[in-house]
This record gives sequence, C-alpha cells and structure tokens, in this order.
Amino acid sequence: MHDVTLIKGDGIGPSIMDAAVAVIDASGAKIRWHEAEAGMAAFERTGTPLPDATMESIEQTRVAFKGPLTTMVGEGFRSINVELRKRYDLYANVRPAKSWNGVKTRYDNVDIVIVRENTEGLYVGLEHYLTSQKDIAESLAVVTRKGSERIVEYAFQYARDNNRKKVTVCHKANILKFTQGLFLKTAREVAAKYPDIEFDEKIVDAACMHMVMKPEQFDVVVTTNMFGDILSDLTAGLVGGLGLIPGSNIGADAALFEAVHGSAPDIAGKNIANPTAVMMAGVMMLNHLGEHAAAERMQTAIEKVIAEGVYVTPDLNPDSQYGTREMADAIIAAL
Repeated sequence: MHDVTLIKGDGIGPSIMDAAVAVIDASGAKIRWHEAEAGMAAFERTGTPLPDATMESIEQTRVAFKGPLTTMVGEGFRSINVELRKRYDLYANVRPAKSWNGVKTRYDNVDIVIVRENTEGLYVGLEHYLTSQKDIAESLAVVTRKGSERIVEYAFQYARDNNRKKVTVCHKANILKFTQGLFLKTAREVAAKYPDIEFDEKIVDAACMHMVMKPEQFDVVVTTNMFGDILSDLTAGLVGGLGLIPGSNIGADAALFEAVHGSAPDIAGKNIANPTAVMMAGVMMLNHLGEHAAAERMQTAIEKVIAEGVYVTPDLNPDSQYGTREMADAIIAAL
C-alpha cells in the first residue's frame, strides 16, 4: 500500500482530480489517499496557500498528487509550485510530450521529454527593487556545479532507463558566459560518462526554431529552469496543448506529480475540463511507485479512449456530448 498526499487544487482541479483518482483506483494500484489542501481555496479558508497540515502530510508520504493551483500574478505570495519544489528539493522537472492518436496537430510522431532543472536559475527568488521609486528592478540567476551536474545526470540516466537514444542540452552560454557557461561545461563533463547515449548541444533560441521545424530530431532535452519552463510549453503545443501534458517533480526522497496547466476557473463545475494531463501524471506517479503493470494498463486505456474520440471532452472532439466524468467512466471501462 502506497500513501499519497492528494491535493485537488482550485478551479477545475477537484473535478479532474476526482476523475484521475477514480481511474487510478480502478487500475489495480494500491493507493491510500491523504487529502490535503493548497492554493486560493486554502488561502481563503486558512489565510495561507500552503497550510501546515498539507506540508506535514507531504513530510509523511513523500509523494504528492496535485491538481492545478491558482497563484496571484505580480503580487502576493510566490508560486506554490516553486515553494514546494524548493522545500523538498524537487530538482528534476520531467515533462514528456508525445503525439496522440486521435488528436490532430501539425506534427506526427513527436516524442520529446523535457528535463528541467527545478531549483536554481532565475526562479530562486533573488529579486528586488534598486530604487525607492520602484522603477528599476533586478533579478539574479543562480547556477551551481552541483545543481547542473545532478540534473544532467538525471537526464542521461532517464534516457538509459527508458531506452532513449539522445540527450540534447539547451543553453545560452554564447551570451551568459558564467551561469550558462557553467551549466554547459558541466553537461559536457557528465555526457562523457555516458558513451552509449548520443549527446548534442543547442543554443536555446535555435532549439525553439528547430523544434517547430523538425521536432523529430529531439529526444531527451535537458536545460536550466526558465528555459525548461518555456520549452516544455512549446513541446506541449506540438502535441495538442497543456491539457495533454503531465509533469513530475522529482527529488532525492520526495516527488510531486501534477497537471501542468492552469486552474481555468471560467470552466470550473461545467464537466468539460480535460482530465488527460493529470491522469497521465498519475501514470508517471504509478511508475515512480513501482506499480508498473497498473501504470501500463492505465496508459493503454487512456490512449484507447482518446484514439476512439467518442467519450472525450469537447476540446478533444468539438462534437462530443460527453465530459470529464464520462471520459473517466470510459477509461475505467477500457481498463
């Protein structure tokens, strides 16, 4: 039995998380859920977006399954996701983007995994105003050899464990000689230890162009925090959008699995939110927990329902008369 902290989140979070939990429970995996709260709903009720009880639950389970959370933009508390990653040193953000049968896009056979450094770079929160008028602001990026080494090691080990052939490091070392230069130098050193995995390097702006021109040249991509944030949304666009993309945040002794899209409060409660992203995050979580057979059954069932295109949400089929609950029911039936 695996203990998992369940955070349903804001907006569409409760509905898609209920769907995902139902499918996970039907997969045969043995999960004991510990429900906790975070986000705007928690803030309105307790005065904090991350209550102590939620943090205590994650301390105990070391695995969290999370729906989308609403974070105020430009003021107020910082991102809850950033805080969780920092608190538990969840240094590796992994987002696979793979083409779906039944989802029409500009490309076929895209299969890219973005491995993003999750704790350093420009997201460390070292920013301030330089004048009392608050008309000049400064942010500092932090890149360390240790942080660079462990994320590149993770990418290469991920490639080896998942029968991937190539790792591409994306950087901006041509301009940012110190921070990005350190990251690139470290990546080259790590790559030398994995002669069985092809290695190449691309400047990040060129990588963006190549991804939309010829995405099949990419396999596993490893990069720093902000570039990874941007590239993972780009790859999501190649395969149909954030509603289809899961994310995992992995540390040495804790992990968090989530939908990477927003809380979409405008469609909350309408039974039309696509649960695929968080269900696929559930697949990643089951694999992390060693429930590989259940994960494979669940992924196969999700792929079958999406390929058939009947019991899916309207974003996947504009003619669909079905919604979140019906899609979950169809996936459970396919199991």
